[in-house]
Amino acid sequence: MPLESSAPEDGLPANGPSEEQKASFGKEMARLRADTYKELSLDDFEHIKKIERWGRLCTAIGYGTAWITPNPISAFFISLGNVNRWANIAHPISHRGYDRIKGVPERYTSKHFAQGWRRAIDWLDWIVPAGWHEEHNVLHHYHLGEEADPDQVEYNLEWLRQSSLPMPLRYLVIALFVCVWKPAYYAQSTLKVLRATRENKDPRGSEVPSSMSKQAWSPLYKEGREYWLKCILPYASVRFVLIPLLFFPLGSSAVVAVFWTSVIAEVFANLHSFLAIGPNHTGDDIYRFKDPIKTKHEFYYRQVVGSVNYPTGSDFNDFMYGWLNYQIEHHLFPAMPLSQYQKLQPKVKALCEKYDIEYRQESVFKRLLKTVNVMVGRDSMKWAD
Repeated sequence: MPLESSAPEDGLPANGPSEEQKASFGKEMARLRADTYKELSLDDFEHIKKIERWGRLCTAIGYGTAWITPNPISAFFISLGNVNRWANIAHPISHRGYDRIKGVPERYTSKHFAQGWRRAIDWLDWIVPAGWHEEHNVLHHYHLGEEADPDQVEYNLEWLRQSSLPMPLRYLVIALFVCVWKPAYYAQSTLKVLRATRENKDPRGSEVPSSMSKQAWSPLYKEGREYWLKCILPYASVRFVLIPLLFFPLGSSAVVAVFWTSVIAEVFANLHSFLAIGPNHTGDDIYRFKDPIKTKHEFYYRQVVGSVNYPTGSDFNDFMYGWLNYQIEHHLFPAMPLSQYQKLQPKVKALCEKYDIEYRQESVFKRLLKTVNVMVGRDSMKWAD
């Protein structure tokens, strides 16, 4: 049995909006989206190019110094480049954020970015791009907080929440998990959803092997072989073999230094990305939903009460958060360029205040604590219906 939620009986905020207010809120959100689309220009594309250059500079600084000796400073810069490529480049492009802008090169559009052989150039990570699209862009965004949401933290961690492990050990499990969560969780989850979509099956159904099953991990099974061949080997062979070997002219010690610095960088990238992504939709003050979305205005409402922002502001601040500090605006309008979220945020917040809709924006570390407390079963999320 799930742990008891602290939500009121009907699960709704006592002073929340009426259905009429939600409908009006939805209309204003749709109007805001349409007006913003009209303002898109090549300036938005130039903005992401600048952010891309920042990420590449971080990578260059990291590898340019990694050969000297294994060290956390070089690893930090390598990890920044890694997280930037996923959160600030692959993420908005795969959401069609730049598809509407005339004059944008094809490789920066969703139909071409990281597709086929371009994966090796555009976004080589543990995650299969096609799986990311199905798992994140489709299921997560349009089933936020439902059981069908593959990233619903409380649901996914029921095995730990209900376990007999002492609470300190549960926190230790989470601490170890976040060090490897990209290959251990996201690579598995996205591939599972892709496989289910391909076979026209329910990703949560019993016909699809769980991400924690031996079929999903062992190369003795077709699911495990696919995981190793599509997720683990392509990324690991480049990150931990090919790149270190490029430094062989500087000596074997340089190869070893780059290898170990790359390992440290991978841990940093996992920690950084979890900090930015994990707390976005979790906490004892965030809502879960029992039923699918039925109306457009309900969609807009859920994106707000099912999400939380971190501090927003300058490009540097947002770069460090992977632009995931605009999680509410991103879920309301997923197909937007990064630069538009800075303009949308105060407008969205004002509309939420107008219609008495809870708009949360807090320190990422406060949200992290709330998230981990839900993961281990100390706290539970609210139910909205």
